[in-house]
Amino acid sequence: MNSEKKFDEDLQMYVFTTRFVIENKSEVTFISHDEDGDWQFMSDDKSEEEDARIISLEEMIAHDSSILELADLPLGYQAERPDKFSKWTIFKSE
Repeated sequence: MNSEKKFDEDLQMYVFTTRFVIENKSEVTFISHDEDGDWQFMSDDKSEEEDARIISLEEMIAHDSSILELADLPLGYQAERPDKFSKWTIFKSE
């Protein structure tokens, strides 16, 4: 039985990440599902505006399928973890 969660959003929707996650293969350690429905998938790397990357949700899942654990993260919530092997801590955005 496959108990993997799935995103309700269109897999072709754009999501935000950084060059560190995509190009340097840094682990996703922070996820935000903004009030407006945007998703952000970030690493611990200190990033600037020029480090931002926009890719499809499908590409993001292919890059790191562990994000499927939070496919049902409600609007206005965030999650963080120290590394890819740790459990997510979920909290309401301020």
